Amino acid sequence: MTNAVSIKNLRKTYKTGVEALKGVDLEIAEGDFFALLGPNGAGKSTIISILTSLTTKSSGEVKIFGNSLDTDRDKTKTYIGVVPQEFNFNIFEKVIDIITVQAGYYGIPRAQAIKDAEPILKELGLWEKKDSPSQQLSGGMKRRLMIARALIHKPKLLILDEPTAGVDIEMRRGMWDFLRRMNAEGTTIILTTHYLEEAEELCRTVAIINKGEVKLHETMHKLLEANGKEKLENIYVDIIQDSNNKTI
Repeated sequence: MTNAVSIKNLRKTYKTGVEALKGVDLEIAEGDFFALLGPNGAGKSTIISILTSLTTKSSGEVKIFGNSLDTDRDKTKTYIGVVPQEFNFNIFEKVIDIITVQAGYYGIPRAQAIKDAEPILKELGLWEKKDSPSQQLSGGMKRRLMIARALIHKPKLLILDEPTAGVDIEMRRGMWDFLRRMNAEGTTIILTTHYLEEAEELCRTVAIINKGEVKLHETMHKLLEANGKEKLENIYVDIIQDSNNKTI
């Protein structure tokens, strides 16, 4: 099976001297729903920033669908859609314009982008709001708008950074259903979340990172079975506490 993401001995040291990644190895299979978990400052955001070319790695190898970040950076960008944790669109811009401007970055004409956006916005319950300024959307709708924007160029890999933060439980479960359908249709998904029940519910594979190192990389089923079907949250806390104690 082809890997959507292949990371080997990835290291990142910032100019401040902070060693954010200490030789990370990860493989994410094409079509997987992958949870990348860890406490704040663990290195998750650095990995995502490197995958999306926002941050330059210090050393190591990164491939996206077999294409190296070092030699095929422009091509790898076309494979990825990103939903960041923070809202980062113009609140005065109309929903449809936010989508079509994003499509333009990938060379998609506005007329085609509107056509492509219609089924996505309808699926996410935003089509009726397409001509509304985004500031008029609820928090949950803004989250869904960022998902729609990330999907407009039909990426093979969708990266979700805390996609349901601040979303009520009903809307959260609606987003879960949508993401399951996306994954079932072939989109590889990487999810970072502090809602561990969300990762347990959605993801087939999980990696737990702490202090720049991968502490666990396993299928969700095997992990839960090996721990007597304990909740992921309890397993996660034990792993993080154990790794913290070992570095004291």
